[in-house]
Amino acid sequence: MILIIATYLAGVLTILSPCILPVLPFVFSKSQSSFLKSRLPLLAGMALTFSLFSAIAIVGGEWIGRANEVGRIVAMVLMIIFGLSMIFPHISETVLSPLTRFGARIGGQSRGDNIYGSFVIGISTGLLWAPCAGPILGLVLTGAASSGNLAVSIGLLLSYSLGAATSLSLALIAGNRFLGTLKKSLGVDQLVKKALGFAVLLGVIAVAFNLDRTVLTRISKIETSSVENRLLSAIGHRNFEENKPSNSMMMIGTTTKLENIAIEGELPDLSGASSWLNSKPLTREDLKGKVVLIDFWTYSCINCLRTLPYVKSWAEKYKLDGLVVIGVHTPEFAFEKIVSNVQNSLKDLEITYPIALDSDYKIWNAFKNSYWPAHYFVDRQGRIRHHHFGEGEYQESEKIIRDLLAEDGRTIHAQNGEVHAAGVQIAGSLEDVQSPETYVGYGRTKNFVAFPSESHDQIGQYESPKKLQLNQWALSGKWLVSEEKATVKQAHGKVVFRFHARDLHLVLGSSHTIKFKVTIDGHAPELDQGIDIDRNGFGEVNEHRLYQLIRQRNSEQLSDHLFEIEFLDSGVDVYAFTFG
Repeated sequence: MILIIATYLAGVLTILSPCILPVLPFVFSKSQSSFLKSRLPLLAGMALTFSLFSAIAIVGGEWIGRANEVGRIVAMVLMIIFGLSMIFPHISETVLSPLTRFGARIGGQSRGDNIYGSFVIGISTGLLWAPCAGPILGLVLTGAASSGNLAVSIGLLLSYSLGAATSLSLALIAGNRFLGTLKKSLGVDQLVKKALGFAVLLGVIAVAFNLDRTVLTRISKIETSSVENRLLSAIGHRNFEENKPSNSMMMIGTTTKLENIAIEGELPDLSGASSWLNSKPLTREDLKGKVVLIDFWTYSCINCLRTLPYVKSWAEKYKLDGLVVIGVHTPEFAFEKIVSNVQNSLKDLEITYPIALDSDYKIWNAFKNSYWPAHYFVDRQGRIRHHHFGEGEYQESEKIIRDLLAEDGRTIHAQNGEVHAAGVQIAGSLEDVQSPETYVGYGRTKNFVAFPSESHDQIGQYESPKKLQLNQWALSGKWLVSEEKATVKQAHGKVVFRFHARDLHLVLGSSHTIKFKVTIDGHAPELDQGIDIDRNGFGEVNEHRLYQLIRQRNSEQLSDHLFEIEFLDSGVDVYAFTFG
């Protein structure tokens, strides 16, 4: 709300910019004319042109937040020009002079009280107004675009446009007397513009060093610790060791009598969701009288994917008995904040129950949660009665659901049944896993053997050592290693990992289709292929998600193996290894 108000005020103050002075006399000439034939067409023309240029600003923001290196560089150069033009007036005059002359010429040719003439004057106003607003509005929209939330971008655009329309309407009412007052304010306006210009340049610096993601990600999450376990760090990564005990399907656990379960607290507010999928926004009041299962997950999390068959089964089986399942999608990586990516994952995973997008970690923090996956069981009075972290103990979880549904003597019509999983959703063989989840970005990596040396946030040439110890990994070829990921910058770049597990998964992403080849101990995987490669080890990266690359068929005689993946072109982002 604060950002909406600030954006509205910024729109109001845009009229103080000197670059719109050439067209204001034509605007004021319409102040005494008919509203329908003159003033309304003028405002409509201005809004049309302003919206067009603002759309360009949104695209620029999307480039900075989401594009590959070339797009980011182009967008940052444009933002630098905008920032410098606000600090140094002569740059602004040079950049904007073609539009200023064009707008003044249009305004001078459009005379008379007619709808067409007023509309054209409105267009000329928009041509001059939008470049003045562009740097400020572009910076605001860039922040919104980095969260992947289109609704926020649209809201900020509407707020800014409303502010600009407000000031223009006041100018129409005040008429020519406003022009004299406006000229007196130009000194203060120049100081404000210079300050905002420096802000734009600082924003570009933040983007260049990935601070737009890393800093905001750090301050949006809670860092906690306990005596026995190191919980998730401020970046919110999954901890393999602390989840391992609860990840095994064999550890069903013991059932607990419901009357012996303490009330853990009230269901926190869900209004922190940036948006909802598969449902309208749900509130605590909407959920009163329902038994609720809150499932914290993210779509590239292997542990979350392996719990999904059970969560989906409960949602379908018990919905007529009063169960509401809500998936809270709290992203781990930046690409999981992009709404279209989440929407595609829901379609692929056939998830139809409500999903709250928690891109800002507001719901996560309200629950004081620290795990993916995490399940919270809420009774009909809106009280949390049980929780479970990680995989496993599905029988106990289902019994909790049935007990909560049966409170007050209610009859449950759904019957217990088997749950079937396929692909990556098949439970892991975790009793034999000796390799931990391993991140590739330097922010959370471990066991990285960098030869000749590791380079952060700059392109480096790497060589893979001849021998790796268990759980060590290395790069080969030209790579850009950043805090969250490593990006292959030249064809035939490789990643190698010595692992001990039945399954090997890799979180990968690319904006276009890139082929790769996988080997295990120097040979094609053949029968040990994962679902995302063929018997010869060939596969394609065409979206940001988790890829299953190895599933060993003989899981009874697991041993150490050397995994290698070679990318046949540049541009692939590599995020994390997970095992099962």
